[in-house]
Amino acid sequence: MAEQSKIWFLEEVDLFDILCPSKTPNMEAKHPPNQFKKDEFIYFPDQPSSSIYMIADGRVKIGSFVEDGKENIKAILGKGEIFGELALAGESKRSDFAQALDNNTRICSMGIDDLQDLMKDNQTLALKIFKIMGLRLRKMERKITSLVFKDARTRIVEFLKDMAEERGQKVGFETMIKNHLTHKDIASLTGTSRQTVTTVLNELRESNIINFDRRRILIRDVAKLA
Repeated sequence: MAEQSKIWFLEEVDLFDILCPSKTPNMEAKHPPNQFKKDEFIYFPDQPSSSIYMIADGRVKIGSFVEDGKENIKAILGKGEIFGELALAGESKRSDFAQALDNNTRICSMGIDDLQDLMKDNQTLALKIFKIMGLRLRKMERKITSLVFKDARTRIVEFLKDMAEERGQKVGFETMIKNHLTHKDIASLTGTSRQTVTTVLNELRESNIINFDRRRILIRDVAKLA
């Protein structure tokens, strides 16, 4: 897997111990970990952007509300991933919301001032944080381009390919993705319907290109995803 892909997973780039205050000397008292119930909001739009967050357990949905009150889902993140990072880029108020998707979702938070102090003393940490921000921005740009120019089936297939690159683990000639997304989640992230996602995934399974259950997606041959 490419190094850029691994950057998304903090446990793989040794940032977990740094960004979880309970593992950083003198930080736990200032930034105790928080626990959230399913559907509980971690922050809302227009709240001050004063912290960056990391998921210790559970899943978090990042999105915004459009004019008719519907949700625009931008990301569904899991253990080891960060969010709220735009505070480092000068965002004064949140433009998105963050919502827990599982019971007992545990979040580590760190104030921006403390994180900036750590980054001043650790150039490697600073580089990795900025790479995460850059990768997330490029991913959002690809999503916008896909929504404008590509049909539903292509968006779903490319979503699977991106997941394979970012999260996949090689099992022989196949690629296994630990899956925490429902068909509804994939539909929200690809701008399609749940029925379309189900239809496309079933077609790919019938063609022996993928296999899947509630916990994983197994891609037989990434090159055949088209």
